[in-house]
Amino acid sequence: MKKAFLLLGIVAVSAAAGGATAWTLSADRGGSVEYIEREVERTPALGTHFTAYEAGQYPDLTYAAENAVKAVVNIEAVQQVEVPQRGSYDPFLEFFGIPQEYGRRSGGSSPQYQERRAGGSGVIISEDGYIVTNNHVVDGATKLRVKLNDGRSFDAKLIGKDSATDLALLKIEASELPTLPFGSSDALRLGEWVLAIGSPFDLQSTITAGIVSAKARNLGAIPNDFSIESFIQTDAAVNPGNSGGALVNTHGELVGINTLIKSQTGSYIGYSFAIPESIVRKVVVDLKESGVVQRAMLGILFRPVDQDFIDAEGKDLGITEIGGVYVAGVTEGSAASEAGIRKGDVVLSIDGVKLDGTASLQEQIARRRPNDKVNLSVKRDGKVKQFEVTLRNKAGKPELLTREDVDVVETLGGKFADAGAKLCRELDIKGGVQVVSIKSDGILARARVKQGFVITHLNDKPVYSVADMQRLTDKVRSIDGIYPNGRAASYTLVE
Repeated sequence: MKKAFLLLGIVAVSAAAGGATAWTLSADRGGSVEYIEREVERTPALGTHFTAYEAGQYPDLTYAAENAVKAVVNIEAVQQVEVPQRGSYDPFLEFFGIPQEYGRRSGGSSPQYQERRAGGSGVIISEDGYIVTNNHVVDGATKLRVKLNDGRSFDAKLIGKDSATDLALLKIEASELPTLPFGSSDALRLGEWVLAIGSPFDLQSTITAGIVSAKARNLGAIPNDFSIESFIQTDAAVNPGNSGGALVNTHGELVGINTLIKSQTGSYIGYSFAIPESIVRKVVVDLKESGVVQRAMLGILFRPVDQDFIDAEGKDLGITEIGGVYVAGVTEGSAASEAGIRKGDVVLSIDGVKLDGTASLQEQIARRRPNDKVNLSVKRDGKVKQFEVTLRNKAGKPELLTREDVDVVETLGGKFADAGAKLCRELDIKGGVQVVSIKSDGILARARVKQGFVITHLNDKPVYSVADMQRLTDKVRSIDGIYPNGRAASYTLVE
């Protein structure tokens, strides 16, 4: 059986080579093979052909790969991490209840640090050295080093970053660099070929190919209370180190920034996700021009009108058709409120773009700025109405933000949630924002605020909800609140 398999393999290879090979098997020498080459004429009757082969109509990825790879860089992010110090046990401190950590730091000993290095990718978008990457690649880094495709290395400066979209903009001092032009993520079609270029596992300039599997995916993967997700899903192989690299179409144009994979192992198993060019381009322009992202706000709480929604609440609400987003609430004084949008409305489209879920709504608003006007098609009481909405910033104003305006949620450094009615009753407060988790590089960590703390005032202004916190733009000077055990606390920040 093994000989038969091997011989079939020989025949198959010969046929694939386009000719014919005659062979004879001689048993007296233990199975030697004698080859006789001759040309044969191919006939189209050897199979059923449904279409003619036209080379120019099939994708050739070499042009896109060989050009785009020159503009994709490797990024090394260096962090200074404090090393816990071990000290000798002191029974005197233990007797008086003084923490051992206190004794270890007494005597003027200074904390010890070590460098932690992480890797990622980035894309050069201008000849003078602007590079776009992921926020999570550079977040917390004290030093950034960029290595180009040609082997040169440069120190990089962080121009700005945005945790809500997981994007960041860097700058290196160089000129006449190869760049990657922006394409159109809107024009991408399902099944279209794309390339993922980056530095997985420190293998710089790695290129993988795949197709667009889906668009406008919302995974809830970005750790930000106001995350904006509308991912392009592909089956191009993406692994750790690919973050911040390029998703490129067959024309060699940037259509997305590779950001994450969905995997139980931490490595690629068939799914990868990229931030679409429509969001990348807007965030990059904002960071380059003003240092902050000009985020437009519609001011509604919403849920997708899908089959689950119809089954659970459709009958009670009088909604029987799938499509659009249901307005579950409208923020007072917001753009939607001023335009006349009401709770119970179903927003079907924005500027003619049909909404098929939360991701599509987020993407349409994320690509716009405060004071931009959008037309909403809204279904109310069985009739479709049109509304013109002037979008506003997070403070509820139509003006653009400046570098002096602060993203309070970002600077506090944590994850937050509205304090529930039960907790508010127990603490005898009207409302507040509870600290769910704390980041190591934010104000909360530096002030030694503990998880579970309920913020009731910022800069002596009442804060009843996360939405209230989001609208604040002043520099944080003081934090007041109460812990779940009833202990009130105030924190004052000193420059």
